[in-house]
Amino acid sequence: MNEKELQKQLQTKVKKKLEGLFARYKMDFGGIDAALKWKPIVLIIGNYSSGKSTLINELVGQHIQRTGQAPTDDSFTIITSDPGCDNVETPGSRLVNDERLPFQHFKGFGEKLISHICMKQVSCPMLENMAIIDSPGMIDATSEKDRGYDYMKVLGEFAKIADLIVLMFDSHKAGTIKESYDTIRNTLPEKSGEHRIVFVMSRIDECDHLSDFTRSYGTLCWNMSQMTGRKDIPHIYLTYSPFVVDAKTVAEGWPQERDELIEKIKRAPGFRINHILEDIDRQVNELQIVAQAVSEFLNRANRVFWKFTRITVGMAILLFLFGDVVLNSIFSFPESTLITSIRNGEFSLANLIVPGVLAAVTLAIGSLAFSRIAFRQQLKKAMINGADLVLLDNDYRKNLWRKMEQKVKENLQGLKVSDLWSGYGRGLSKIQSFLNYDLKKYYEKIVT
Repeated sequence: MNEKELQKQLQTKVKKKLEGLFARYKMDFGGIDAALKWKPIVLIIGNYSSGKSTLINELVGQHIQRTGQAPTDDSFTIITSDPGCDNVETPGSRLVNDERLPFQHFKGFGEKLISHICMKQVSCPMLENMAIIDSPGMIDATSEKDRGYDYMKVLGEFAKIADLIVLMFDSHKAGTIKESYDTIRNTLPEKSGEHRIVFVMSRIDECDHLSDFTRSYGTLCWNMSQMTGRKDIPHIYLTYSPFVVDAKTVAEGWPQERDELIEKIKRAPGFRINHILEDIDRQVNELQIVAQAVSEFLNRANRVFWKFTRITVGMAILLFLFGDVVLNSIFSFPESTLITSIRNGEFSLANLIVPGVLAAVTLAIGSLAFSRIAFRQQLKKAMINGADLVLLDNDYRKNLWRKMEQKVKENLQGLKVSDLWSGYGRGLSKIQSFLNYDLKKYYEKIVT
């Protein structure tokens, strides 16, 4: 089975088994659905003038994107190649409404973003099985005007569906842009794996001499350590424009660095299936911890319910048998009690009215006491100390809980007493079955 067939089969299986469960626990299935659609994607990001467009033009072999030291493009441009489509540009309004493409959930960011998304289809053999997304240059958000949409959240959504993310830095502005910091520190770690990110310092040919380059590279490394919070610095590829620089005139090793970067980008389609499985694994584990918390709360509430039930039913039985005796001794009503009528052989259906009413009222009060008092107390306790609902026995589980805690609270707030019998437990078992059997089976397929 080739990768396309495996991806299609996986899409059918995941949609059938998980879409309803994501909806039940108020979680967005769109991220998984988008990851399963369309082609492998390379997302190229960086501050303006960092060489994004130049790199794309080189990869495509055509002058597709405008280049320059000033901001030249403020749109997310999807560049790909499809049979019969050459030099065709599609606006965002059509892209976000095309069910075949993974961009439908971008509609939620509003018209301002939609007007800043487009697709360019060009004639390029390399792009027949992949797409490159050029992004607006990052800016210092404290001094620039609002873009009209949440750039960081949009970038995060593109990062979720990308198989490779190329983060570029200008050698003249080595990581000093605020949005660069937010991207590396918060957005990318939350939405993508570190192994999908490639760091690049471009325009190195514009350094006047070796000491100038060393200073820029050292500054970037220091900034990277601050942005990533790591002591070890990830590999930073070095590149330059081959259109303006003769490879023979640059420092030894620079052409090799550039060639390795180009080759890594071209290999992005080979990462696709593995990345899809990683995304599914991550999101289903997020779903699982939410389901576990909800299921455990309902189990605890169910135990309280049965405790209330035993007490209430016991009291109802006592009042059914002896309640009319107490009333008769105090108010001389009813004239004949249930037990007396049975003992004297004078029993009639009328003797059941008062005991039945007493039992029914007791059951109703018990039911109200559980739903209005006990259930709400259990819910309040869970909202305050939700981490007590799940086992947090390692760092992975603790990080997962921190990420999903608000989603757990959202689910708990929406629960009703009737949910004690709504089958949430079956939902959890289906999630666990998918993780332990279905997902494992697909991992084995890509290994073999």
